[in-house]
Amino acid sequence: MHDIIIIGSGPAGMTAGIYAARRGMKALIIGKELGGQIIWASEIENYPGFNLISNFDLINKMQEQVQSLGVDIKTNEVKKIKPSYAKAAEGKVDKFILWTDKDKFEAKTIILAIGLLPRRLNIPGERKFIGKGVSYCANCDGPFYKDKIVAVAGGGNSALDAAEVLSKIAKKVYLIHRRKEFRAFKVLINKVKVRNNIEFVLDSEIKEIIGDSMSAQGKLKKIKVFNNKTNKKSELAVDGLFIEIGRIANTDLAADLAERDKYGQIIVNEKCQTSLPGMFAAGDATQVPFKQITIACGQAAIAALAAYQYIQLKQV
Repeated sequence: MHDIIIIGSGPAGMTAGIYAARRGMKALIIGKELGGQIIWASEIENYPGFNLISNFDLINKMQEQVQSLGVDIKTNEVKKIKPSYAKAAEGKVDKFILWTDKDKFEAKTIILAIGLLPRRLNIPGERKFIGKGVSYCANCDGPFYKDKIVAVAGGGNSALDAAEVLSKIAKKVYLIHRRKEFRAFKVLINKVKVRNNIEFVLDSEIKEIIGDSMSAQGKLKKIKVFNNKTNKKSELAVDGLFIEIGRIANTDLAADLAERDKYGQIIVNEKCQTSLPGMFAAGDATQVPFKQITIACGQAAIAALAAYQYIQLKQV
């Protein structure tokens, strides 16, 4: 029996593990992929204490700290969570039972730190050049493209916000949208329209991402674009491509357990408690409006401390 099981091994999951261990809790972290969404970012410039740190260096430092505190980390996927009720009539959760492909675990509390998945274009070259020119976060990777040429794919709020942010950094920004009209807020559209270095490429879709496969770095070099109205094919030379077509809340695991909003995000209170007592959530999978590493870590610290408090009060 664990005091707490943390599902997700990204920054939120690691932070929760640190705080749980420091409260003397028997903790276990289970995650599909060490690092979580950090693996989609190449280098990080907005994490306190580091002017610049690579994604792998940051997650390795977190892993070392967590394991030095005695927290076990398992690379696996939790397939099912089932609350066990000591007094079913009263609806009081006694413990949680979790299953992976091979193992079964029990815990007094759970923290869901399962993050979001970026929507992908699913085109040739996309996976190959992730972190080598392809990015899903303008706030994270935008500063690396100072005075360079970049493209943004998308037509919603996140895409136009990314284009506006990048226009202050890059020399030129192509804003590529498959329709003629944007779906973003009017205020964002107006901001983008007055930027002289943003060029609209409308009624168009990116069909392929091409890079220099001969070099060791294999950097993105250009993208192939198809105009849906004219059927014309073209190529744009770019240094970076920011895919901003939304994110998917990876919360199906909690679908029947915790309350979610219309976007599939897990709803939590100020203590990061979900609607199911004993189950907490932290990071991008919650309804927090800003999806950033430091915010996810802050929520995870709250969730771990609240879980500790929950156990203590339950024992009284």
